[in-house]
Amino acid sequence: MNSILLIAGLGNSGPEYADNRHNAGFWFLDALAEECGAQFRNQPKLYGATTAVEIAGRSVRLFKPGGYMNESGRALQACALFHKVAPERVLVAHDEIDFPAAKVRLKCGGGHGGHNGLRDVAAHLGSDFWRLRIGVGHPGSRERVTPHVLGDATAEEQAAIRESLGCALAVVAQLVRGEFDAAVNALHAG
Repeated sequence: MNSILLIAGLGNSGPEYADNRHNAGFWFLDALAEECGAQFRNQPKLYGATTAVEIAGRSVRLFKPGGYMNESGRALQACALFHKVAPERVLVAHDEIDFPAAKVRLKCGGGHGGHNGLRDVAAHLGSDFWRLRIGVGHPGSRERVTPHVLGDATAEEQAAIRESLGCALAVVAQLVRGEFDAAVNALHAG
């Protein structure tokens, strides 16, 4: 049975990016690590920070690629290879401009939809990984997308995203047990 063994969050490293909408994947991982009582440690050989947690009685690796989001693929590939995790057992949490800040969705496979972090991950892992798509809203025009995702979330957006992350945290155990349909149904029902 396939189940999630590696959960990665996409974002840009460094305190100057901490509140950027583009770091929603890191926010999810930080919330999950906190829930599990774990702390990330830098792993230079893996080009990122990692920790191991127990979820639903199974050991799961959490991983935050270092550097810039648009170069996340090499780090995620190194982590997956080191821990011998196949792409279909990887969940990548990332910001999604096609959804409002209160929405979060799951899917397996597919394209990158213009998301450069996903484009790089797919170039290194293939496209058969799971995605946790965390809504951060769309700025209204294509020209404003980059400043929007690299801008800080408003207090109202942060509250909505925190609520959606709570919904995502509630289905992590199902993903670790391989109950993908149940997890998708739970998230998509709201």
